[in-house]
Amino acid sequence: MAFPELPARFSRPLFVVAILAGSFLLFLVQPMIARMALPRLGGAPAVWNSAMLVYQALLLGGYAYAHWLGRVSPRKQAAIHLTVLVAAALWLPIGLMSMQLPADAQPAIWVPWLLGASIGPLFFAVSAQAPLLQRWFSISSKGGDPYALYAASNFGSFGGLIAYPLIVEPELALRGQSVLWSAGYVLVVILVAACAFTLPKRAVAVAEEAAAPSSPPTRRRVALWIALALVPSGLMLATSTFITTDVVAMPLLWVMPLGLYLLSFTIAFAGNRTLADVLTRIAPVTILLFGGVMVGGYQERPYLNAGLALVLLFMASVALHTAMYRLRPAPDRLTGFYLAMSVGGVLGGVFAALIAPLVFDWTYEYPLLILAAGVLVPQSFLIDPVRRIWQGPAQRHRIAVLAIALIMALLVLAVINNAASAGPDGKPTPPFVFLIIVALGLIVTGARTAFVIVLAGALMAFGGYRSIVISLEPNARVRSYFGVYTVRGNPTVQQLAHGTTVHGTQLIGSEQRERTPTAYYIRQSGVGQAMMALPVLYGDKARVGVVGLGAGTLACYARPGQDWRFYEIDPVVVRIARDTGQFSFLSRCLPDPKIVIGDARLSLLAEPTGGLDILALDAFSSDSVPMHLMTREAFDTYGRVLAHDGVLLVHISNRFLDLEPVVSSAAVAGGWSAAKLLYFPGPGAGPAESASAWIALSRDPGTIATLKARDAAWVPVLRYPHFTPWSDDYSTILPLVKGLR
Repeated sequence: MAFPELPARFSRPLFVVAILAGSFLLFLVQPMIARMALPRLGGAPAVWNSAMLVYQALLLGGYAYAHWLGRVSPRKQAAIHLTVLVAAALWLPIGLMSMQLPADAQPAIWVPWLLGASIGPLFFAVSAQAPLLQRWFSISSKGGDPYALYAASNFGSFGGLIAYPLIVEPELALRGQSVLWSAGYVLVVILVAACAFTLPKRAVAVAEEAAAPSSPPTRRRVALWIALALVPSGLMLATSTFITTDVVAMPLLWVMPLGLYLLSFTIAFAGNRTLADVLTRIAPVTILLFGGVMVGGYQERPYLNAGLALVLLFMASVALHTAMYRLRPAPDRLTGFYLAMSVGGVLGGVFAALIAPLVFDWTYEYPLLILAAGVLVPQSFLIDPVRRIWQGPAQRHRIAVLAIALIMALLVLAVINNAASAGPDGKPTPPFVFLIIVALGLIVTGARTAFVIVLAGALMAFGGYRSIVISLEPNARVRSYFGVYTVRGNPTVQQLAHGTTVHGTQLIGSEQRERTPTAYYIRQSGVGQAMMALPVLYGDKARVGVVGLGAGTLACYARPGQDWRFYEIDPVVVRIARDTGQFSFLSRCLPDPKIVIGDARLSLLAEPTGGLDILALDAFSSDSVPMHLMTREAFDTYGRVLAHDGVLLVHISNRFLDLEPVVSSAAVAGGWSAAKLLYFPGPGAGPAESASAWIALSRDPGTIATLKARDAAWVPVLRYPHFTPWSDDYSTILPLVKGLR
């Protein structure tokens, strides 16, 4: 294939536009495809992490392919790559394969397979062009520095991620998004072809005459590249898990950590080094102060906590990527450099998304990655007098390190003793500890060994020791693909927490106390009122379904003759509620429950029409909302499974989102009658009572009228005429965020 040459003055802007467009497209597709996968694979944060592993693996493949192409002449590279791009176009328009997954589909297996088969060739082809086009630019511009183009690449990636939740998702349904992306792919192919036209006919000779090949990097240098890429990648996924577990599994929050991670590349690889150098200089202090706070987990301020997590991720990523930039090779070694970077990214993803959930019972990968960031981050002294202390004789340096280690050991022991004296629940770390660590941070920043000692001590003092203590207790905590579950309590109360949200509370001390519904499910709650109305509504043979088992609290509404079944996605939850003896709701109230394991929406597809009289929807992980369970198609499934006069109960309690518009609009679209019951505990209420919000829906207005007649607390659901109902093809949570409305 022959290409005419374009004037050299068009080279740089053309390559910038081509790289921006390709990267924008590449990272626009990530949340788009994950959004398409929600109805089939569920909305657990781990699904996003599995998807990220697929993307990183495909990116590694693309970078390896670009590195391999370096063996042939630039003109042949262009011909081969354009052929690959055209062949990948056979997968257009972009979308998921049309197949129905089994009800017991495991995301750890199906996410990589489904995404790889659906978009693998397209993602692979586009991912290769960032390093490839940078190499072409270096040739076509006769030795121009290509690394600044990597900043443009990541700026395009950041733009694609942010554009999806803020512009694309709210304005376009999935079908329109697919058409838009497919058109963008055609544009990228044209731009790549235009870049090929800039390659001179004697490109190889020109490059060889300009400079001799540079020395290959040492194994130590390659290993350092990989390590500097591994830590930010793993930290990005760990931060994603933290945020999406406690808010909502949705693209807006999926892309925030990834977007900041990509933006850090833009800063670290920019031609103007001022911002990168300033942020890198203060990054160690940020890691030291915010790292300990994040491990401590001050959940009374979740928005602040999430903000600190994002700042920590961004600062650590900028510093480590800046260190990588400072170690970059000559342009002729560029593709190998990016290949090592991609290997590190994949290893970080494997550690955070696959190894950590299997090895750890808590998110220990988070403090470990923070500690690794402290080990690798570039260090510089902040205060000149301190510099003179550490740069003195070796003996004085060793004494200073030992003194710092002793101070931190005493500080951690004091914190542990202080917490132990408060009983099993412990108490927060005293504020003076934070002040001491701040002072030590100013002293040790620049002295790597002492800095790592203080950072490790801070991670222990602010919560690491509490996590270790819990891990040492038998059955106190367990981790699965879907999250971390902690059982905690005292002689009178036992609680099950998922993430930071309590999902089950049981009173201890007598059979009567253990059979008492608690928390969101007390008798005064919406679900409690509906369950007590079962004999009136459906007689003695009521058929009851519950989506989300939790500790099994709702089982204590079961009566002889009724048919109960639970739908639970996580086998670990079933084990906690039924098999470990930590909770006795099931053993006391429903000794032989029917439990269907798998995603509830997929499981309900297999149920007979009209097979349930009441269905309680309570399948929230931590405080997040499985978006695919709140769409019109999901409500159609619930309506099919329920009898005509059946009741659907939707739990909409949430710290962050007002979910009433979603349920209200689905009710209007599906012809449901609806009412809501808000319950707030009175003064002096104990841990057995929680505020709750439930909405009851039925296709039979008389059923809702009966509930209202039994309890005047049921009130009409508001109408939201300007809110577009969620569907598998369209949804957005921006209008629902509390504080933004």
